[in-house]
Amino acid sequence: MNQDGPRVSIVVPVHDEGEAIVSCLDRILQGVTLPCEVLVVYDDPTDTTVPYVEKYAQAAPSVVPTLNTYGPGPARAIRFGIDHASAAVAVVTMADGSDDPEQIDDLVKLVERGVVIAAASRYMSGGRQIGGPPLKSALSKAAGLSLFWLGRVGTRDATNSFKAYSTDFVREVGIDSDAGFEIGIELVAKARRLRRRVAEIPTIWLERVEGDSRFRLAQWIPHYLRWYRFAFGRRLTVEELRAGAEAGQR
Repeated sequence: MNQDGPRVSIVVPVHDEGEAIVSCLDRILQGVTLPCEVLVVYDDPTDTTVPYVEKYAQAAPSVVPTLNTYGPGPARAIRFGIDHASAAVAVVTMADGSDDPEQIDDLVKLVERGVVIAAASRYMSGGRQIGGPPLKSALSKAAGLSLFWLGRVGTRDATNSFKAYSTDFVREVGIDSDAGFEIGIELVAKARRLRRRVAEIPTIWLERVEGDSRFRLAQWIPHYLRWYRFAFGRRLTVEELRAGAEAGQR
């Protein structure tokens, strides 16, 4: 790893954000003090976000417009971004203003201290969720707290996408998700089964004020349940985990 390169690769999946991406990138570059690259990942060259990102990148070389070639959807976009991260730590954050980019530095430093995942948690002391559909919020909180207390996964907010990852860890265990935003809970579950360390810091999450959410509750619940169940179980080796993924056995 080039020590002169970025300390963090920030992965931002986008879908028709249009001009709203400008304020998102402003907040990230204002809030992050560590050397960074910002991979703005889109599925289609005709996405309305693209011209704004390309123009922004002309003045800010750390912003990298990134075409996802793994297929459509947020899971594949996030996987593509992490696979193409050049830093030792990758942070996934949303383009809708829900996450606090000023916390990215702290999340990165936790991973640099030795955890494989650092989560921004809405459900620990000091954290809060403001807005959002009540059913989605209730299910997310129930899943997060039960996984923390019963599954001992190391975070009360496994479902939150706003996390920092060791890129070595992600490449070691692989990403199997191919639907929605379940990558967050997948990697937390894999870390637990391998008995790797996960940490968290409190965050205040805000419901987006522009555009429409891409979250599809009914469609994606089965994918979340798959990884929720997987978090409970005996310790695995990496070889056992990867073999199970290849065989489709969870």
